[in-house]
Amino acid sequence: MINILCAVLLGPGYGVGAAFVSSLLRNFLALGSPLAFPGSMIGALMCGLVYSKTKNLPLTLIGEVFGTAILGGLTAYPVAILFMGKNASELAFYVYIVPFLISTAGGAIIAAVLVYSLKKAGILQNMQSSLSR
Repeated sequence: MINILCAVLLGPGYGVGAAFVSSLLRNFLALGSPLAFPGSMIGALMCGLVYSKTKNLPLTLIGEVFGTAILGGLTAYPVAILFMGKNASELAFYVYIVPFLISTAGGAIIAAVLVYSLKKAGILQNMQSSLSR
């Protein structure tokens, strides 16, 4: 959800930065693993780039889900081998892609409800213009 909000309000650079910081906090607080980094950061970059180029929210949601679940899930495999010493090549799809997909789809739905509500209320454009100054 945060990736999509950052993409819509701040752009891809801040989105990747926020994803990095949130992954770092999760790891420092022992609430996550190094696998938090590739999924969140690639998803933030994808949805930020899609929104900055198209201004299309449904495509942005798809970019987030594809970036986090597919690209982030595939990238999590070598990260797991390098930093966690795990070798689960035959399980890569189930271990990385499916959980990332479930998590990011839920966040994308919540973000869609929030962003569409802000847009309908006329608040989204005001927020975007005040943040772009």
